[in-house]
Amino acid sequence: MPDDLLARHFGHAAFRPGQREVIGGLLEGRSMLAVFPTGGGKSLCYQLPALVIDGVTLVISPLIALMKDQVDTLRARGIGAARLDSSLDAGEYEAVMRSLREGALKLLYVAPERLANEGFRQGLGKIRIGMVAIDEAHCISEWGHNFRPDYLKLARFCAELRVPRVLCLTATATPAVAADIRECFGMAPEDEVRLSFHRPNLDLRVTPVPAAKRKALLLERLGGIDGPVVVYVTLQHTAEDVATFLKRNGVAAQAYHAGMPAEFRVAAQEAFMAGEIRVMVATIAFGMGIDKSNIRAVFHYNLPKSIENYSQETGRAGRDGEESICEMLACGDDLVTLENFIYGDTPSAAAVRNLTDHVLRLGREFDLSVYELSTVNDIRPLVVSTLLTYLEIEGIIQATRPFYAQISIRLLRDFEMVLAGYDARRKSFLRKIFAAAKQGRGWHGFELDRVAAETGESREKILAALGHLEEAGDGVMKRSGVRQGYRLLKEDLRVREIADRLNERFHQREQADLARLRQVVDLAVTEGCLTGFVTGHFGESLPPCGHCDRCRGKKPQALPRDSVPEIGMKDLELIQALREERHAALKSARQMARFLCGISSPAAQRARLTRHDAFGLLERVPFDDVLAMAEEWI
Repeated sequence: MPDDLLARHFGHAAFRPGQREVIGGLLEGRSMLAVFPTGGGKSLCYQLPALVIDGVTLVISPLIALMKDQVDTLRARGIGAARLDSSLDAGEYEAVMRSLREGALKLLYVAPERLANEGFRQGLGKIRIGMVAIDEAHCISEWGHNFRPDYLKLARFCAELRVPRVLCLTATATPAVAADIRECFGMAPEDEVRLSFHRPNLDLRVTPVPAAKRKALLLERLGGIDGPVVVYVTLQHTAEDVATFLKRNGVAAQAYHAGMPAEFRVAAQEAFMAGEIRVMVATIAFGMGIDKSNIRAVFHYNLPKSIENYSQETGRAGRDGEESICEMLACGDDLVTLENFIYGDTPSAAAVRNLTDHVLRLGREFDLSVYELSTVNDIRPLVVSTLLTYLEIEGIIQATRPFYAQISIRLLRDFEMVLAGYDARRKSFLRKIFAAAKQGRGWHGFELDRVAAETGESREKILAALGHLEEAGDGVMKRSGVRQGYRLLKEDLRVREIADRLNERFHQREQADLARLRQVVDLAVTEGCLTGFVTGHFGESLPPCGHCDRCRGKKPQALPRDSVPEIGMKDLELIQALREERHAALKSARQMARFLCGISSPAAQRARLTRHDAFGLLERVPFDDVLAMAEEWI
């Protein structure tokens, strides 16, 4: 049957390596782990069995663009598929849920964050789920390289819904991460299908180069390459700087990073896919879900953060099977920046204690804003989300539902004309809630909790009334101020012990990330086969590849690195002036060290201190050295 479906629905004459084994295991009712390299055909492993398995297949993916592309393709093939993501309005959301309840869908794509909604989870409990497929499954493991806290809750979610089989898919799981994933879902070692990470058409190269000479070397290399190229950099301003340099030297290049407006990123990606741009200079924000088969080279202008990132990014080259170059322009100066990013994500022990104490004293049912907690405690939003997830994993709190705290509505007709279509009771209700709203220029602002308290009406009823006005074409709504509801599951908590455990977990993550970075340096200076080093990281033992720099006889060299700049008298005077200003956002040693190293933080951004002359003053000095100095000052 699978072979018949393969030809009829997907137009393929034969399975790729590994696909038959994964699909066969799923159809036998087993949960499976597929560790396939980038471009290895992972999506077919759940799309095809979804047509056979009774019930809907829930596909969990972090990428909206990928969801949209796959859903559009499946629908074009006559397969019932839909997605739920932040781009859908209320009407579109309800239409998808209706199709789900009616059994019209075989595949439903959602982001992992969607499962923080208790109502959505309860809705899924009323339908038959035949399989859950989890893309980017290395995120399930705390020690996976692209950690996303909501992934940690997926195993518990699948157990609660009694999902009969789970498929985990990843392109970058080490043996340790794979074992972690299997343990989460009770898979046996034989339920893992791992393909070779060796791509014979990829020519791996490492060229040590001083920072000052990188642009010229990159330009020289591009002159010898025909076809599309991706250049990966660490910082957004580096992407802009390098792209501008290349354009000035006649190369059709474009920067791409998360700091650009969404429409600019979309336009740049479409131009690259269409061949209008030959060289994309990008941060890691670019590449996920990109399926361009003829990329002839991938350059790492800066060192990658990990071997996993390196493998994923180089894997975007040469998907058509033709020879392609993957060259790392290796410079030791990058290490300070990359290490500082890692240190910047680690909150202070005091901040962890304050946040934990605050959250666990909010009551039995409470809600909070990750943004507000981030700003007040000076912890990055992702780290705040991670802390809250740790509390969920320990069974201390449980997510209930997300909601918007602020609704703004612009009426498209005169208010009295809008009211004319309703009975006296509804008119009275609308007059009451609009009287409590804040009047702006053309907009009415509803702080839902305040309006509910002033009017004595429930926030749900107010929200429903405003939604009805929008659906009737009488108004346009804007939603803001996302808050997440929680339920406290335990009492008599030892808050200090909990905070100490959380703090230890953050420091373990910090050390793990630093170790990953050291592995990148080990790759750059290894005397052995570069391909073998990378494949060995993923548990694969291969003979020398014969086509990388080392196999061609190019000897390793130490990475060029400028000496750490001395801190001069002018620097010390500026730092002393900063200390005397006594900014609340810089009251701890770690806050001061982050600031001087050029690592922005929520509190510093809110105080607009990133414009201060001292911000980034010591960005080329190792973080540990700056922290040691800051501890003496504070």
